Amino acid sequence: MALEILISDDHTLFRQGLRSLLENDDFRVTGEAGDGRTAVKLAKQLHPDAAIIDVSMPGLNGIDATKQIRHECPKVKVIVLSMRSDSRAVLDAFAAGACAYLLKDAAFEEVVVALKVVLQGKTYLSPAIAHVVVRNSIERWSSNPGPVRRGISGREREILQLVAEGRSSKEMAASLYVSMKTIETHRKQIMDKLNLHSIAELTKYAIREGVTSL
Repeated sequence: MALEILISDDHTLFRQGLRSLLENDDFRVTGEAGDGRTAVKLAKQLHPDAAIIDVSMPGLNGIDATKQIRHECPKVKVIVLSMRSDSRAVLDAFAAGACAYLLKDAAFEEVVVALKVVLQGKTYLSPAIAHVVVRNSIERWSSNPGPVRRGISGREREILQLVAEGRSSKEMAASLYVSMKTIETHRKQIMDKLNLHSIAELTKYAIREGVTSL
């Protein structure tokens, strides 16, 4: 049975071209919309497997249309098309419930790949813009580091991992070429900085923060 697709774009020629390509690839286009409100209306009426939606549309933009479609028809997978490649646009689309984000000048083969991925219940981000999102995430993470990176030193982080892995003070001292007293001092400083009061709490914290995978 052919998968049913809804296309929403305010350019008739683009819709018709995409429809032709999809139908030649054994997809079934059950509806077309030239604006966001019509897209939401058709999604509620037709319940397609997926909707391909342009961001820039009159009346109701693609991001808000995506949000409404996902709210009204959560089973409909939304693929957002856009000329914008900045991380704000991408993150806004996914926050609205989009399952994929593609640049509008993507090759048709990438649209097919995205459709197959999202219909498997996964998320697709065009490789052409993935680096933008990764860079933005790294910048945000660097400007707002977690308590482990912000609160303790590199050596204390090493000791935290060894503590979580069940190493004794003697083993840690031998491994790091320091005295047992130094290890015990570091461990106390770690507990004070993180406001933790037992080895069990330190271990749970280390696992939660990704210091160790035990």
